[in-house]
Amino acid sequence: MTSPTPFDLIVIGSGPAGQKAAIQGAKAGKRVALIEQTREVGGACVYQGTIPSKTLRESALQMVRFLQATEVFEFRMRDDVKITNLMTRLDRVVRAHGKFMKDQLTRNGIDCFHGRAGFVSDQEVRIQKIDGTSALVTAPIIIVATGSRPRVPDNIPIDHEHILDSDSILSLVYLPKSLTVLGGGVIASEYASIFALLGVQVTMVDTADRPLKFLDQELTDEFCEAFEKTGGHYRGGQKIDTVQWDGCSKVTTVLESGETLESEKVLVALGRVSNLEHLNLKATGIHPTTRGLIPVNNHCQTTVPHIYAVGDVIGPPSLASCSMEQGRRAVCHALGLNSGVAPEHIPMGIYTIPEMSSVGLSEQEATAKYGGATVGRARFHEIARGQISGMTNGLLKMVADPKGEQLLGIHIVGEGATELIHIGQMGLLHNMLIDRFIDNIFNFPTLAEAYRVAALDIAKQRQH
Repeated sequence: MTSPTPFDLIVIGSGPAGQKAAIQGAKAGKRVALIEQTREVGGACVYQGTIPSKTLRESALQMVRFLQATEVFEFRMRDDVKITNLMTRLDRVVRAHGKFMKDQLTRNGIDCFHGRAGFVSDQEVRIQKIDGTSALVTAPIIIVATGSRPRVPDNIPIDHEHILDSDSILSLVYLPKSLTVLGGGVIASEYASIFALLGVQVTMVDTADRPLKFLDQELTDEFCEAFEKTGGHYRGGQKIDTVQWDGCSKVTTVLESGETLESEKVLVALGRVSNLEHLNLKATGIHPTTRGLIPVNNHCQTTVPHIYAVGDVIGPPSLASCSMEQGRRAVCHALGLNSGVAPEHIPMGIYTIPEMSSVGLSEQEATAKYGGATVGRARFHEIARGQISGMTNGLLKMVADPKGEQLLGIHIVGEGATELIHIGQMGLLHNMLIDRFIDNIFNFPTLAEAYRVAALDIAKQRQH
């Protein structure tokens, strides 16, 4: 039997979490093996998720901005628009990002293996390579970063042609006339708003009374209003009975209430499941939770101390930014390195149309913690840059303590929200008082002025 190749660190999965874990190990002078199941590094984030969906989103926004900016001309989108025509930059973006990641791994001397990884013991991993051969590697530290995939409900026959999931939705050749989106989470809301903006008749169906239930309701109310303006519809409080393609031209979705929805395509976005089934975790003594996640402590350390798990396999927040930091910090902890101050006030970015982002306490959380909250608001239509750029549908909501003195949270809906949020994040990290936003000067005209307007709104309430 071939003896295993020794490494100092094995990382399973090359998505955001795995890549940063491998880089951190290499920069610490360790010999690192990175195992990726597919032919390219980057994981679903690069090839099925974040980058493709955001590229389509940007194309949709650019098209609408062009139409709005050229009202003296008459333009309309052809009926037979191919999705690939809306994503002309996707291949270039994906290739560029993939090349950057690969070059970074090579530059740091990381050994990359392409194949399916499975534990033989708590320190040995077998790699079933793409060419049919196998290899055995061993290391005293192992990081599991295998990510997740779309959940497939038992009662919905996903065929990736008429009934699609979030991995196959962008494989559509033509833009559909109508689309039913099952789910009300991040992925469902992002795709629903993108396709609605492109003129597709979109209906979202979910059990919750509003989409993105975990966000501040004022943000989701603004989102729903914008979604409905583009012709979209949200059907809350509904459960799915059956979904069936008629074999000809439409997919029929029957709700438990008896209502029937017909559409050309259906997108199933009802959550994701961790990629654990091929890992043979039982060989390590690690037992997944009832939700199919790997349990970890604050250092992303599993019940087997030298095995760590990071990213989607450990559950929320399942953000690429958080996954990267988890990977870095897990390796630092395993190697006894100083990982710096633990991150706090992590911003959440939702790339719907319009964008939504939040950091810190919501109004409800502040009220529960401090017995009350003072809230300041700035509408984008009140901001000169909002009017100039045609971005009048937006809101910045500033949450302060009951006295209206201490910043506790920022919540933004509107284009640029995921960029604007970082001003609030820095304010929270430095325990900034509300008056600092009033006393300091923002460029004019910018959307950042909304911070000053919201702070002035709080100051006005203090006077009363």
